[in-house]
Amino acid sequence: MFRKIIKIAGMILGIVVVVIAGYLTKAYISVNGRRNTNYAVDVQQVPISSDSAILALGGRLAKAKGCTECHGADLGGKVFVDDPALGHLIASNLTKGKGGLPADYSTTDWVRALKHAVNRQGKPLLFMPSHEFTFLTEQDMGAIISYCAQLAPVDRGFPEGNSLGPIGYVLTDLGQLPLLPAEMIDHQRPLVKEVKAEISVAYGKYLSTSCQGCHRENMKGGEPLAPGFPPVMDISSSGRPGKWSDEQFIATLRTGKTPEGHTLKPDEMPWTMAKEFTDLELKALHLYLNSL
Repeated sequence: MFRKIIKIAGMILGIVVVVIAGYLTKAYISVNGRRNTNYAVDVQQVPISSDSAILALGGRLAKAKGCTECHGADLGGKVFVDDPALGHLIASNLTKGKGGLPADYSTTDWVRALKHAVNRQGKPLLFMPSHEFTFLTEQDMGAIISYCAQLAPVDRGFPEGNSLGPIGYVLTDLGQLPLLPAEMIDHQRPLVKEVKAEISVAYGKYLSTSCQGCHRENMKGGEPLAPGFPPVMDISSSGRPGKWSDEQFIATLRTGKTPEGHTLKPDEMPWTMAKEFTDLELKALHLYLNSL
């Protein structure tokens, strides 16, 4: 009887191993096929300027939109995921120093990356949050590009390149990891010229695209973004921010401390990015969140 039990257990274990190996192979083939998809996009032109006010706006937006969060304070690039199971992912050097962008990298190339999440060859960029950037106005996208194009060269290369681990392949295949934002974008949608900067629901909605990646489109939050992370907070009118005044909302995103005395961890709630918004922008954002 004991031998029979051992034999059955061994057969079950063997079947499980075969099923897992088969699925991993399927995920590997599927994800790599998607990574090699070619996107032929019509690149919209945006206004580029050397005006100091535009460059200042671009520098602020580079922080508020998370460019410096991923690519480093000097935008010279950094490794932002280094986990054998998940993968080795690099935010590239955005300057024209050694290891950075080629000397002939153009405005068209910038728009292709920011609006469409694809490189010069039309292949999808990894983890590039262009599904959010694609909703920028011409003015704001132009300001970011104007700022980045005049950055001082930083010599920093990453010869090891990007690679995915087994968990990275599985999560991407299951749609739980936004590895390929190019798949999430309406590539035919044109950029709007501008959205009036005022304390209005419309302007708040425009600003909220930076929040949707975590809090979802309805701002109700939900399941954790990754294993080990807490559930994502509801920031609509039914959540805690709905009970805060504008002043409390602004103070929370400036200091990382809520009116209830809770300290926000930047790796869970990137208030260090949100603090770059102006008071007017934060009031408009709060107004929009409270309208939901």
